[in-house]
Amino acid sequence: MHSDSDQALDKMRVDSHSMAETRTPMALDDQLSFLLRRSHQRVTGLFQQMMTVSQLTAPQYNALVRLREKGRVSQNQLGRLIDMDPATTQGVISRLVQRGYIQRVPDEVDRRRVQLTLTDIGHQVLLEAMVVGRDIQEKALMGFNEEERSQLKRLLGKLAR
Repeated sequence: MHSDSDQALDKMRVDSHSMAETRTPMALDDQLSFLLRRSHQRVTGLFQQMMTVSQLTAPQYNALVRLREKGRVSQNQLGRLIDMDPATTQGVISRLVQRGYIQRVPDEVDRRRVQLTLTDIGHQVLLEAMVVGRDIQEKALMGFNEEERSQLKRLLGKLAR
């Protein structure tokens, strides 16, 4: 004879199994992760194809844009501002320093700390790259009206939080 708790568990299993059978499996084209990955691949492909200015990679471009927006930041701050782990940030920064696009300068308050800032060459390269960046975005959003573009950016920003 089943106890009340055994009967309750059996009912939960049956109900759960019935619910699983009645749910329609989600098609791949309806899955958020798939759609976001495909969208990312498309925009990344456009970036690689169109961003010929000084052969910048997307992470390098993002780092330069953030530096332009923020002025001076530490390497750790920059990594957080562009959502990169410390090891990746280190590599991106090293390549940008080697190319003369950014420089390390002593912190104005604590001379032991180092801040990053754009060089004149880095600023010029970035201005040229930002024109291409707008073209990439325009091509990626071709077919969207202004309201849809605004809504897409707002929703993606909300999802990214």
